[in-house]
Amino acid sequence: MSQGLTCAGDLTGESGIFLDQIGSFLAEKVADGKRISTQRLNEYQPEAFALARHLSQNTACRSLIEWASSLGELEHQVTELYCAMAGAEISHWMQYTYASLGFENQAPAFSETVREFITSRMSTQWMTRLGRRIMERQKDPAGQLGLGEMHQMVREEFARFSDEKVQPLAEEIHRHDQLIPESLLTAMGALGVFGISIPDQYGGAFIDHGTMIIATEELSRASLGAGGSVITRPEICAKAILKGGTKEQKAHWLPKIASGEKIICVAVTEPDAGSDVASVKLAARQSGDGWLLNGEKTWCTFAGRADVLCVLARTGAIDEGHKGLTLFLAEKPGRRQGEGDEYSFKHTQDGGGVVEGNAIPTIGYRGMHSFSVSFQDYYVPDSNRIGELGQGFYLQMEGFSGGRIQTAARALGVMEAAFRNAISYVQDRQVFGQSLGEFGLTQVKLAQMAARIQAGRQLAYHVGTLMDRGQGGLEASLVKFMTCKDAEWVTREAMQLHGGMGYSEEYPVSRYWQDARVLSIFEGAEEVLALLVIARQYLARFIL
Repeated sequence: MSQGLTCAGDLTGESGIFLDQIGSFLAEKVADGKRISTQRLNEYQPEAFALARHLSQNTACRSLIEWASSLGELEHQVTELYCAMAGAEISHWMQYTYASLGFENQAPAFSETVREFITSRMSTQWMTRLGRRIMERQKDPAGQLGLGEMHQMVREEFARFSDEKVQPLAEEIHRHDQLIPESLLTAMGALGVFGISIPDQYGGAFIDHGTMIIATEELSRASLGAGGSVITRPEICAKAILKGGTKEQKAHWLPKIASGEKIICVAVTEPDAGSDVASVKLAARQSGDGWLLNGEKTWCTFAGRADVLCVLARTGAIDEGHKGLTLFLAEKPGRRQGEGDEYSFKHTQDGGGVVEGNAIPTIGYRGMHSFSVSFQDYYVPDSNRIGELGQGFYLQMEGFSGGRIQTAARALGVMEAAFRNAISYVQDRQVFGQSLGEFGLTQVKLAQMAARIQAGRQLAYHVGTLMDRGQGGLEASLVKFMTCKDAEWVTREAMQLHGGMGYSEEYPVSRYWQDARVLSIFEGAEEVLALLVIARQYLARFIL
């Protein structure tokens, strides 16, 4: 291992010790016996939120070092820069965090070797040299991906599909808020997009989680709303069916989902129950050999086009919380493009039950439309109940864990697209007699973009490997939390490098920025992930 990577490893090790120290101190503050008190944790939300951020960065550093150790100089330098950036942030944060926790003047410091490493890698001279090298790369400007032969083939196949089928439609779909054309959905079905998380025994194309991550990134590079996000809903629903469905349900539903015959919508969020899933109120009341759904859901993406709504409903009392929720598959006719108003729908069953929805206007993430949906005595047969009564919350969380790593991959695709566009633009744009790419600030921005993208990518690959082993739930939250936040920064800087043209609609970079903004909100808002998932699980280890 090179001296630079060795120093990066030392920095990561020392950072881990500091984070554990802060975690131990914070755990003492929020513990109530052998459990984490939500009320006490809420008193330290800023500290817990920042702790989650630095945990994600430190975990990404470890993945980067492992990735770069067998590759070339550019990959080493990208890794060293990211680790230095993470170390600088942690060093600054520790100073006031120790004080806020009541340990005045007790914040530790990095070793002299690590401090020198951070200083050298964060220097203007070092970053500008890296930025120039990045602009000289013809392929993979942020560095090689380090993929094996099979995964590289998957990447090339989905990259080709994205460039040929999705990219030419992306801008029009976004600018005119259109629905994904049926021709594109059909092509995606033939490619295996809908079945990428479903085992082949049920007609799917699942190989491993790495394949899903790679495919999602490449599709999202062309379009977030009309590309990578098409995978999300079938994946969330399929995981729930695989976990809790009967043999008959798996045999019936999974092949239809995998082929694209049944387009899926996930209906969990409610007007008064967003990230607090346990507060869901939409009721399912038993009636004869089925159930009647009554209530409202919101942010139901693709609900108009969907043939099946995967609905989390309350079958128990409100005070039962998450234990009173059950998962149902509610069927309805899917409204295809050109079949009437694609921004609203209403379906009345023979027995009088009604489901109707209206699209919510959004600034980005277009191609599927997100709906507010209401149910009035809408009948669902008991054969469409997935899992036992009261098991719905757990099945939904099973789906969401996969959804989080998939969302991280979506963020990577958006970042990669913005990054490539920024490189192309700064090399062509002439300012004050020279190309924009020749300026030091441009080079520093590109270097930092590359570091953030590759850190998220290698952490995502690592999490995919963990999930193949049935692990990685916490790490999936870490990578989702980190990459979605970084996507906002990368797309913002790419837009800034375009200057006034970045604010116009002549270049797609404004679309990337608009799309990136939603990533930290859905599939687990960043505050909920940081406080109630990442920090809670991390702190619990210090009191058990």
